[in-house]
Amino acid sequence: MWWFFSVIFGSVFLFSVVLSIPVAFDVGGRDSGLAYSLSLFIYYLAYSAIRIVTPDKSRLGWTVSTALRLSQWIVIPTLLIWALGQFAVDAGSTNWVERTMGGLFHSKSTSWTEWMFGKDGVLETVMLGTWDNVLRYSGPVFQLLEGFCTLLVIQASGQITRWLVNRGRSDTWVIVLLTFSGSIIASAVYFLWRVAQFPQISNLDATLIGVTMTTAVFLCAYGIGSGRGSPVESSLLFAYVVLCVYQIFTDYLPSDGTSHVDEQGPTQPEIPPLPPIIMASYSTLLHILGSLPSAIHSSLALLYAAFQTITPSVIISLTYRLFVFYSATRIIPSVRDLGARALMHEPDFDDSETASKVLGFLSWFSPSILVAVYTSLLLQHFSTSEGPDGWTLRGGDVGGGTWRWINIGLTMVLYGVELCLGSDEQDHWKVD
Repeated sequence: MWWFFSVIFGSVFLFSVVLSIPVAFDVGGRDSGLAYSLSLFIYYLAYSAIRIVTPDKSRLGWTVSTALRLSQWIVIPTLLIWALGQFAVDAGSTNWVERTMGGLFHSKSTSWTEWMFGKDGVLETVMLGTWDNVLRYSGPVFQLLEGFCTLLVIQASGQITRWLVNRGRSDTWVIVLLTFSGSIIASAVYFLWRVAQFPQISNLDATLIGVTMTTAVFLCAYGIGSGRGSPVESSLLFAYVVLCVYQIFTDYLPSDGTSHVDEQGPTQPEIPPLPPIIMASYSTLLHILGSLPSAIHSSLALLYAAFQTITPSVIISLTYRLFVFYSATRIIPSVRDLGARALMHEPDFDDSETASKVLGFLSWFSPSILVAVYTSLLLQHFSTSEGPDGWTLRGGDVGGGTWRWINIGLTMVLYGVELCLGSDEQDHWKVD
C-alpha cells in the first residue's frame, strides 16, 4: 500500500513541475522561468541531501521524510508566486552581463547592499546568468546521456527476453516477443516514411538518413544472425534511430503548408503529427471532455491552456528521457540479479559495484536532474521575437541537430562494439 501512495505523490510532483515551469516562462518571461527553475533545483538538492543523511528506519527519518514530502505542496506554489512577482518583466535582448555592469555604472544612488543583494543585484543576476549558461551548454550532454541510457535499456531488455524464452516450457514467449518486435519495426518504418514526406529534407539530409538507416539495418541483421543480439534488441535500436531522425526534422506539429501551389488548385491537407488513428482518438476525447459540466470543463480548459504553452517535442523528449534515465538508475544495476523485481527496490549504496553506486546516487537527486533537463528542453524553444507578450515557448527548435546526429552515431558505434566483443555462447533465445 505504501508504494501506491509513493506513486501518487511522485505523479503529483511530476505533474506540478511539468505545468509550473512553462507557466513561469510563459507568464513572466525568461528571467522568471530561470529564477523559478533555479529555486526548484536548489530546493530539491537540499531535499535529496537531507533524505540521504537521515536514517530511513528510524522514527526521526520517517518524520523528516514525511515533512519533506508534504512541504512540496507549499514550497512549489510559493516559489512560483515569488518568481512571477520578482521577475515578471523579461529583460529582452540584454544579457545578464550587460545588466549587471549597467546597474553598476548607472545606479549611483543605490547602496552597496542593494546593488549586491537587492533586486537586479549582482548576486541575483550572476546566479541567473550562470544557471542559463549551464543549461545551455548541458543540452548536448543530456542528448548524449539519453543515447547511452537507451543503449543500456536495450541491452537489459535483451537480457530479460532471453531469460523469459529460456525459462519457458513452450514457444509462447518466442511468438509473443517476435510479434512485439515486428510491431515496433512496422511503427518505426511508418515514421521513417513520414520523414521522407517532409518538404525540408535536402540532399545532404537524405544522404545522412540513408547512411544511418543502412548502418542500423546492418547492425540489427548482424546481431540477430550471429546470435549476439535478439529481435527485441534490434527492433528497439532501429526504433530509437528512427525516433532521433524524426526529432531532427519535425517538432510534432502539423505542416505549415508553405509549399508552392497554384492559387486555383486544391490545397494539400496538413500532415498530422501522429498517425490518423491516434489523432481520431484525440479528437473523440476532446469532444467527450467538451460535454462535461462547466466547472470541470473550466478546470480542464485551464490545464489544456497550460499544456498549450509547451511544444509537443518537449513533452515527448522529456517523457522518453525520464523513462530511460529511470531505467538506467533503477532497473539496469539490478536486472542481472533481481530481474523485474528491481522496480520495487530503492537504490542501495552498499552495492559493491562502483557504477551501481553512482547510478544509485544520481537516482536520489533525480528531482533536481528532472528540473534541469526539463528547463534545458524548454529553453531550446524560448523565443523573444514572437507572441503577444514578446516571448513564446513555441518558437521552434533552435538547433541541436548536429548533436542528435552525433548521438545516433555514437549509439550505433557502441552497440556495434558490444556485438563484436560479445559472446554467442548462451546468448541464443532457445537453449535445448
